[in-house]
Amino acid sequence: MPKATKYEKLFSTPMMRFEVPDSVVLNAALLLEGEQMRAEDEGVSKSNRAGWHSRGNLFDREAACIQTLRNAAKDALFQLTRKVSKKVDPDDLQLKLFGWMNVNPAGGYNAPHTHPGAHWSGVYYVSQPEIEEGSSGMIEFLDPRNELPHWRILQASAFRSKKTLRPVAGEMILFPSYLTHWVHPNQSDDNRVTVAFNATFRRPKT
Repeated sequence: MPKATKYEKLFSTPMMRFEVPDSVVLNAALLLEGEQMRAEDEGVSKSNRAGWHSRGNLFDREAACIQTLRNAAKDALFQLTRKVSKKVDPDDLQLKLFGWMNVNPAGGYNAPHTHPGAHWSGVYYVSQPEIEEGSSGMIEFLDPRNELPHWRILQASAFRSKKTLRPVAGEMILFPSYLTHWVHPNQSDDNRVTVAFNATFRRPKT
């Protein structure tokens, strides 16, 4: 029998989940801020379907809850970056954060998409209605590799074609921006509210 000398996973896609502290208070403030924003502007159309997507960079707003979330996102992004690479210190790079708020009412969802031009993308869950069954509230990631159907006969998790999660309010998830993802339709009568963001690193100008 051959003797195995090394096992490694090639081309893996990292994802990291975080619990944001004091999220109950933070989420209440974010919901109020979101109501004010929706009263000010009708929003824009991106991947959202039958939902509201805020205009411009959310993190430019001076509201304390927005800046608290921005700081939490930055801390999480630095943790993930350090997790995947020991050769680069994110403190030595310039970080651009661009965020927006999504409000999905009953039937609202986000179509499959990626976030070109960024390094990391993230979603923070402000309000996640509870349901007893179904896929409402789920975010689904699609494997970027080709020809995977051929491998399904092996029933190995390394070759599954998708990963579906139902995060809870107060949770933040981070993933590479190239990863195709979409959000299942909201099957609840209550709004599902999230803050999504992109993170791009640049080398400082010398």
